[in-house]
Amino acid sequence: MNNIAHYLLGAATLWVPRVIGVILIIIFSFFLARIVKKAIFTAADRFKLDDTLTPLIARTSSIAIMIFGMLTALGTLGINVSALVAGLGLTGFALGFALKDTISNLLSGVLILLYRPFEIGNRIRISGYEGIVISIDLRYTELDSEGNKVLIPNSKLFTDPITVLE
Repeated sequence: MNNIAHYLLGAATLWVPRVIGVILIIIFSFFLARIVKKAIFTAADRFKLDDTLTPLIARTSSIAIMIFGMLTALGTLGINVSALVAGLGLTGFALGFALKDTISNLLSGVLILLYRPFEIGNRIRISGYEGIVISIDLRYTELDSEGNKVLIPNSKLFTDPITVLE
């Protein structure tokens, strides 16, 4: 009985500081993610970034901080995270390859919202389509062409020449 108590005391001495460290790392990463998210919204208001783009940037940074915190917490527990990080890298590569058109439209939408080559209300011409820009989304830009609704993928708007007719 004395050996069991001695073993449990030794195990507790080893694991309790690690578990406390993991809990502190998770709490810290959670609060850091919230602080960064609020800072991004504040900076976006100051620099007048697009309302569609700001939540995407804030959510992406928040998730990245939480993932980094979880990986750090797992490493603190003694788990070898190098294989997990490699697996995340391969998963990201596979998803990026499978969703390359969607990601291309998303990143093009972000760049269009940042650079603003045209704005809502402008008349533009691209690839045989002409119309007034009704909305700019992260995936498509919507044109009103003589009463018809035309959705043009943002990757096409980013790579093809655009004529802004104002």
